[in-house]
Amino acid sequence: MKNETAAVSTQVKKRKKFTWTRDDSELALLGLPTTIWFAVFAYLPMFGLIIAFKDFKLQRGAGFLQSLFASDWNGLDNFKFFLSNNTFGILLRNTLLYNLVFIVLNLVIPVALAIIINQLYSKIASKCYQTLMFFPYFMSWVVVSYFVYAFLSPKGGFANLIIEAFGGKDIMWYSAPQYWPFILVFMSTWKSMGYNMVVYLASITGIDTSLYEAAILDGATKWQQARYITIPAIRPMIIMMFILNIGHIFYSDFGLFYQVTQHLPQPLNDVASTFDTYIFMALQTGNSKIGQTAAAGLFQSVCCCITVLITNAIVSKIDPDSAII
Repeated sequence: MKNETAAVSTQVKKRKKFTWTRDDSELALLGLPTTIWFAVFAYLPMFGLIIAFKDFKLQRGAGFLQSLFASDWNGLDNFKFFLSNNTFGILLRNTLLYNLVFIVLNLVIPVALAIIINQLYSKIASKCYQTLMFFPYFMSWVVVSYFVYAFLSPKGGFANLIIEAFGGKDIMWYSAPQYWPFILVFMSTWKSMGYNMVVYLASITGIDTSLYEAAILDGATKWQQARYITIPAIRPMIIMMFILNIGHIFYSDFGLFYQVTQHLPQPLNDVASTFDTYIFMALQTGNSKIGQTAAAGLFQSVCCCITVLITNAIVSKIDPDSAII
């Protein structure tokens, strides 16, 4: 009897487990718009990836899909062309090195600023600092590029006016590539540090204040409180942001490298060209076939996916609770 009762109860539990309820219907309806959006704008366009494996040519009197199906397959020739391109080494170097610097600075500086602002006694001052640092994040790179040009303009630019005031000579900033790695790093940090700071500050405000009170009673300094309480408490958020940033390491901020440099003039090609600017300029000038540029974009996506999986696997070995997957 006991065995039969246990079997019946198990079957009842299984039936209850797979029963579709009204709550499930409501949740499904709530998630339906998002599902449709991802299906239409994220997954359906992935069909176009086959263009990277074809010698795409527009057929006379045919639409895009007809031309795509009628084009000949060329296997990995588009990828070979991209990887054997003379500029591939420069593009890879610039994309990876800039992103590595951005990842480090966007981790260290926002965390430090979040800890400092959290220590302010004046709430009004704290809100003002947050707003001022967060404001650049809402500005487009097109608007920022005009401010940068007003500052670095060869004639009448604010930077050259300061140099002339101290007896120096004008600098042709847009023809001097040695300065642009520092300018690009500064502009990226200036624009994004406010957003990252607010993310870490939100994590800090969720820490139990009794931990700080106990630390103060034990005579802990502000540095010790940050080292032993704040940073360990926000470590999961730091790791999550790090993994997400690693996922974009083969991508670059197109507006930063193209708009701020005033459409990437020839003297700045070696220091400011990235995969994204290469793809855009190749499509704009028509020097490369669309299949070759599609191969470059697919190469970026695959490399980013691999780096995310590798980084997440390493994190899961060190700290399983902080891994995303």
